[in-house]
Amino acid sequence: MSDFTSNFWSIFVAGITLVGILACLALLWVTARKKVAAGSDNTTGHIWDEDLREMNNPLPQWWMWLFVLTIVFSLLYLVAFPGLGAYPGQLGWTSAGDYKEEVADANQELAPLYAHFSGKPAQELAGNAQAYAVGEHLFMNNCAQCHGSDARGFKGFPNLTDGDWLHGGTPQKIVETLTQGRSGNMPAMAAAVGSPEDVKNVANYVLSLSGAPHDSLRAQLGKSKFGVCAACHGVGGKGNQALGAPNLSDDIWLHGFGEQAIINMVNNGKVSVMPGQAGKLSDAQIHVLAAYVWGLSNKAVAKP
Repeated sequence: MSDFTSNFWSIFVAGITLVGILACLALLWVTARKKVAAGSDNTTGHIWDEDLREMNNPLPQWWMWLFVLTIVFSLLYLVAFPGLGAYPGQLGWTSAGDYKEEVADANQELAPLYAHFSGKPAQELAGNAQAYAVGEHLFMNNCAQCHGSDARGFKGFPNLTDGDWLHGGTPQKIVETLTQGRSGNMPAMAAAVGSPEDVKNVANYVLSLSGAPHDSLRAQLGKSKFGVCAACHGVGGKGNQALGAPNLSDDIWLHGFGEQAIINMVNNGKVSVMPGQAGKLSDAQIHVLAAYVWGLSNKAVAKP
């Protein structure tokens, strides 16, 4: 690891870059001075396709000087911009800085638009066609990668259109989720539940809570063992939004359905992370995006 924390690689990359540029210059100089013996007809003697002869004409001067100019330009570029290992360049340009400037310019340009939405409740914005279009654009750029373009989610990524919320679906809670992010942790509970048979019984009891197909005898045996799960999910498995514990009685399965899926969850646990958007989106953008997301599960109220 010492090689990666020293300046060796920086010097190595800079050296390779400079050697490559100088090698091009040396190649140009050598080829310009090299004389090829030519016949009386000014050819090199090479013939292709029976009648295509290679002439011994020198390179055009304009081509030579254009090549030299590109080499000079490359050296000047490496002085002004980063390119020689860790050398930052005289202009101090960075892609991160350029990105921040572009974001700042875009935010300044869009500020009047978001100011128009500021202070308006999510319920009103969800029914505003302009706010809806802006929110949809924000969703597609920042949320659709996980939740899907239709917001119906995938395995491990919640469906945002069904009204089932781990941490609450009010506009305020959605803003909180978007701003801070969420970290869900279902610990492995196999040791607390008991034997593998006990885990299987609990899995069938969990299935029975939502009326899913299950073994009724195993479900009856697993009810008493479910007590270790009730600390988070509640006695009736209704969940706890304060903890982000899912409702186990609504037949909505975030990480897979069926006996084996539940057994795997009890045995192995699960960690899920929803990244916070506070450093990526402004408060005004989060406000509009939250209104759009709220509207996805309240379409009877939100009709832009």
